[in-house]
Amino acid sequence: MAEVAVLGYGTVGSGVVEVIENNRDVISKRCEGLHVKYILDLRDFPGDPYEDRVVHDFDSIINDPEVKIVCETMGGATFAYNYTKACLEAGKSVCTSNKELVEKYGAELSRIAAGHSCSYLFEASVGGGIPLIRTINEALTAEKIERIYGILNGTTNYILYRMETAGLDFKAALCEAQEFGYAEKDPTADIEGHDPCRKIAILASLVTGKKVDYTKILMEGIKDLSIKDIEYAKAAGMCIKLIAMSEFKNGGCYCMVSPRLIAASNPLSIVKDVFNAVLIHSDMLDDSMYYGRGAGKLATASAVVGDAVECANNIGKTVFCGWSEEEAQLADIDDLEQSYFVRVKDEAAGAFKAAVKTKDCVLEGIAEGEKGYFTESMTEGGFKKAIADLDGVIGYIRM
Repeated sequence: MAEVAVLGYGTVGSGVVEVIENNRDVISKRCEGLHVKYILDLRDFPGDPYEDRVVHDFDSIINDPEVKIVCETMGGATFAYNYTKACLEAGKSVCTSNKELVEKYGAELSRIAAGHSCSYLFEASVGGGIPLIRTINEALTAEKIERIYGILNGTTNYILYRMETAGLDFKAALCEAQEFGYAEKDPTADIEGHDPCRKIAILASLVTGKKVDYTKILMEGIKDLSIKDIEYAKAAGMCIKLIAMSEFKNGGCYCMVSPRLIAASNPLSIVKDVFNAVLIHSDMLDDSMYYGRGAGKLATASAVVGDAVECANNIGKTVFCGWSEEEAQLADIDDLEQSYFVRVKDEAAGAFKAAVKTKDCVLEGIAEGEKGYFTESMTEGGFKKAIADLDGVIGYIRM
């Protein structure tokens, strides 16, 4: 029986304990078994069935040689980093759902784990319960991954879904998401794109084998999207999703997070509510899709415990899951070719079509005094340069 400590008894931490306790029989068939010995939190939990395991002093965990596995569910990158580093240096494997910590310090912590015959695993940091990281590290090891493209944030997917299906404007859809617990009181990380940006940085780091810095990724959120944008998408037989993408070609890595128009033929178009889905294109397998709950107590906890089982089967060994500390050089996003949907005021239509090559399809009648145009494929830099000096461009969405 492997003794486990859980750091943080919030939503995910309590879920980890619940999964270990409720699925004890299933887990014991896949490893020697897991037992939660400690739960670290600043608070007390009177009446909780596991209140006798709650401790307030990290030293009780780090100094206990029986504890072989630590599940870090604290969040943040300060205390979580210090505690994780101390555990790894003590030879205790750490499993985490902390995307901020993984994106920022994953390379360093993986190196420390390898140097102390233990593991640092973070399946739950991207896509909640969807097995994306294990898929890339194990199932697709014979593949050359060429593109990762998908929905990596359930909050924004819910907001866009409600704007599309219920006709809510952005603020109303956000308020509803907060009411149902799908969005935080401060939703900045979701609606501005920081959350999916960190996740695509982690996935791109795994593929390149080098650290992809999320602060260097072009990031646009959904807070400026309007009902008119949704109506244009419907008129085109499409929908809008916040897409995180990383494309690997010509020796470079292009990364971006932005709203995109998704065709009905694209399987991502059917991903509704708070669900996540990711398409991975590789050279031999071609397209494969991974779909499920990208967040939530038990979905995320399940992934953390799955990593804990892996660690229990490899006590005294390192299951490597990471990348080098060398920073990846991202390709210039201005060189990436794609198409755009552009809303243009009627009086500017002539100048716009003179500057940008458009397709024959034009959307009219959605909003007074404007039209919607689809461009031919062009580079990001070329498109921005073409519209830079044009008056009358209301907005655009990538495709």
